Amino acid sequence: MKTFLKLALVSALLATGAAQAQTVKIVGLVELSGTGATSGTNFDNGMKLAVKEINAAGGILGRKIDYTSSDTQSNPGVAKGLAEKAVDNEAYVVMGPVFSGSIMVSMAATRRAEIPNFTGGEAAAITEQGNPYVFRTSFTQSTAMPKIAGYIKNTVKAKAVDVIYVNNDFGKGGRDLIMKALEAQGIKVGADVSTEPGQVDFSSAVIKVKQTNSDAVFVYSNEEESARLLRELKKQGYQKPIIGETTLTSQKVIELAGDAANGAIAHVGLTADAPQANVKKFDAAYQREYKSKTDHNGLKGYIGIYTVKAVTEKIGKFDSKAFAAAMKNLSLSAKATPGLLLDISYDDKGDLDRESYMTKVVAGKQVVTSILPPVNKK
Repeated sequence: MKTFLKLALVSALLATGAAQAQTVKIVGLVELSGTGATSGTNFDNGMKLAVKEINAAGGILGRKIDYTSSDTQSNPGVAKGLAEKAVDNEAYVVMGPVFSGSIMVSMAATRRAEIPNFTGGEAAAITEQGNPYVFRTSFTQSTAMPKIAGYIKNTVKAKAVDVIYVNNDFGKGGRDLIMKALEAQGIKVGADVSTEPGQVDFSSAVIKVKQTNSDAVFVYSNEEESARLLRELKKQGYQKPIIGETTLTSQKVIELAGDAANGAIAHVGLTADAPQANVKKFDAAYQREYKSKTDHNGLKGYIGIYTVKAVTEKIGKFDSKAFAAAMKNLSLSAKATPGLLLDISYDDKGDLDRESYMTKVVAGKQVVTSILPPVNKK
């Protein structure tokens, strides 16, 4: 009897090991609490939706995805520790963090272990360090800011612009690059206003921009802070164009700011309100799954997982080094992999290129006003 039990236990252990061998481990490092909770939760939900769909369709190269997510608490130090844990757990790919400040410190661990690491962070410095294992799920600020500056010059016809930004890696990087882009367009900067993460009172910031003769204000902050700033601008009767990047017209900001969001304009890399068929299908699936609408972060997470699938199937094996090598100067087709939603390309630094959008909040909804071609479209 004892011998039988031992054999049964050994068989069970072998079966468990075999089952684990037939899965591919992807680890999410996401902001599920703290100041980045909105971004991280949407990013995580988008990834989980993609995993559910891919596994239902047979997985990647016959293996199901074993996806787990951990909360960075919007804290770079925590993110770094979780990245090291993901390495210890032999992750095939690491997804996240979303916040630029967190990926800047956590990606050293995945680089040492030669594990591909996708991030939602937009700070230009992320890919300027030459890390061959880090890849974006969104535009770099150096791609987005020239597009915005061109819009400000050619459509808004502004001669001078005030800038309000959040004082963290994300905000400071965006501030520096919008300044450069505006200067290149011959647009002067009036007030240059720094705000803090988690800031509640924006009355002084709004007073500063109201005291200038600038033609518009450029806002670059996180979701909650952007919403508070929009409410304060409305409260103080600010009447000039309010322009920003992705976050400013996101679903969460619209929900939090209410009527104060109406009229806000932003260039966005991704939006669930895009008119393309693949995006509409994703939007419907997301709302069925989570009973809510996502912002751009949900799309970034979803597309990121499908990118892992597409690249792995392209190289035909689960090899982290080969995966990273294949990502260089890569083009992927949404026709071949609909989960990518849009055709996408990567350069040799891990920065991506694809279509993007100009949007405006109208009657409490984000409306796409134009589709912009990829920067490098020939």
